[in-house]
Amino acid sequence: MPIAPELKEILACPKCKGELEFREPQSEIICRACKLVFRIDDDIPVMLLDEAKPLSA
Repeated sequence: MPIAPELKEILACPKCKGELEFREPQSEIICRACKLVFRIDDDIPVMLLDEAKPLSA
């Protein structure tokens, strides 16, 4: 099940509060401003800075 559109509208990067890019087939959410990748576990976004990975070019 994909992330609900209503949730996508209110989600923001926990670091910069900026917009996010959703890559649901890869189970990840990207903040280009902070260059961070957040994972999606069982259709639940894990928006914890401690759990984020650096975005590789």
